Amino acid sequence: MPKALLIIDYTNDFVATNGALTCGQVAQDLAPTIIDLADSFLAAGDYVILPTDCHHLNDPYHPENKLFPPHNIEGTWGQEFYGPLNDWYQAHQDSENVYAFAKNRYSSFQNTNLDNYLRSRQITDLTLSGVCTDICVLHTAVSAYNLNYQLTIPKKAVASFDANGHDWALNHFKTCLGAKLI
Repeated sequence: MPKALLIIDYTNDFVATNGALTCGQVAQDLAPTIIDLADSFLAAGDYVILPTDCHHLNDPYHPENKLFPPHNIEGTWGQEFYGPLNDWYQAHQDSENVYAFAKNRYSSFQNTNLDNYLRSRQITDLTLSGVCTDICVLHTAVSAYNLNYQLTIPKKAVASFDANGHDWALNHFKTCLGAKLI
């Protein structure tokens, strides 16, 4: 059965030093691991999926606008994939096993076709990477668990701007979602 690597929100606004809601160096340090994972998934004939936060400036109806500064605004530098991932994506975006899409909530499943995309390819095993461990990665993991996907979380492929939240989420993945931490 094929597997999928999700690279969640690895964008300039979340990763670059001058990003609007950056995790900073801890997120930047993930780049080699994420690229290695992406290469290994493609080499095995598996899938690389890039769910990416997408917002509209001054949207009065989006709840995140009350919680965070504007970030990942559609079509901006901030929403582009961060450095090495952007280079990787440019080189592989035409592969039938690479799928990038916009999302408008923390979970990559909410308001998207991700579940249908995975099920139509008979994918049941997901490896989650990206940022933020305790926000979008966590909410994606909870949704995946509730949809009966098997989860793997490489600890060196996730990060957050909140170290306590990161540690809590890693424990939650293992103890409450049955995820395999590697």
